[in-house]
Amino acid sequence: MEWLVALVLFGSFFTMLVLGVPISFSIAIASLLSIMVSLPFDASLSVVSQKLASGMDSFTLLAIPFFILAGNIMNRGGLALRLIEFSKLLAGRLPGSLGHVNVIANMLFGSISGSAVAAAAAVGGTMAPLQKKAVMIPFFQRPLILLLVLLGC
Repeated sequence: MEWLVALVLFGSFFTMLVLGVPISFSIAIASLLSIMVSLPFDASLSVVSQKLASGMDSFTLLAIPFFILAGNIMNRGGLALRLIEFSKLLAGRLPGSLGHVNVIANMLFGSISGSAVAAAAAVGGTMAPLQKKAVMIPFFQRPLILLLVLLGC
């Protein structure tokens, strides 16, 4: 019986991938099919509903949109522009100064807001037009913002 569940799980997953179904749906459907094979219908329905409810009851998932909201509120209040201007004063004379300004502004904004996601939403949204106006190379601009989020600045 154990091998049948594994066969259904992996077989249905790879079959759906070959058919072009997105990975997230393939994982979900393959998991549901393997639960249906291993448990009776009423028990599998109970397990699936409990897992869905417990997955949505995560405070970590709720924190991300609120950090982005906090970043947008600080951005609308003008905090991001003030931090960018202050960063220009610190790093404005260096070669490649716009990248340095982006790093410093993200560090300052991240330390104030406490979230790298909020810093990326606020400073990245403000710096993108400035970088475009300064003819910054796009394949350097986007990875720089993404790298700052990963570093937690």
